[in-house]
Order: sequence, then C-alpha cells, then structure tokens
Amino acid sequence: QVQFVESGGGLVQPGGSLRLSCAGTGFLFSRYLMGWYRQAPGRQRELVASITRDSSTTYVESVKGRFTISRDDAKRTVYLQMNSLKPEDTAVYYCNGAWGSVNYWGQGTQVTVSS
Repeated sequence: QVQFVESGGGLVQPGGSLRLSCAGTGFLFSRYLMGWYRQAPGRQRELVASITRDSSTTYVESVKGRFTISRDDAKRTVYLQMNSLKPEDTAVYYCNGAWGSVNYWGQGTQVTVSS
C-alpha cells in the first residue's frame, strides 16, 4: 500500500523559513520523479519543484533562489527547504511521486505565511 507522510508545514512570518518533508512507502521510491505541488484557495494546483532520480531539479519561476528540493533515497524522503517566504507562498503543499503513467499524492500540508 502506497503511503506518504508529510510534515513541516505551519504558520510563519514573511521572510521566515520552513522545511517540508515527505516520506514515501509502498513503492520503489528511488525510481520515481518526486515533486512538490501547491494549491492556494481559488487557484489551480501548480508544480513548485521536482527532482529526478539522478537529482536534477526544476523550479517554478516564482520560487527560484528561495526554495530547494532534495531527496534522500535511503530514507525514502523528499524535502522542500523554503526560505524568504512570502504571503503569496501560502497554500496547501502536496508531495507527488511519478513514474510513467503512475502518480501518487500525499495528503497535503498547510503552509501559511502571515504577520
């Protein structure tokens, strides 16, 4: 059974930092393209960052230079380090694992950036 355990979300002031973690079980983690998506109220879900199995990364333009995605295949975990957070980063953040036509999703973790 595929399962993701996400953690690290919360409330932070503008300019602050958070680190999201997502541990996946029930599938061959190291084979998968892993990503973080987010969805703000009234908006479509968007890809924030992704990392391939050889650790090549991509980022949406709005987070470049502020967010860093990484993975530890031994721990079956993908991370999203978020620095210099802005109110517009407020959203539910979802972990995703993709391989071919297979897609697995985490339950989401809320990130709120507010003073």
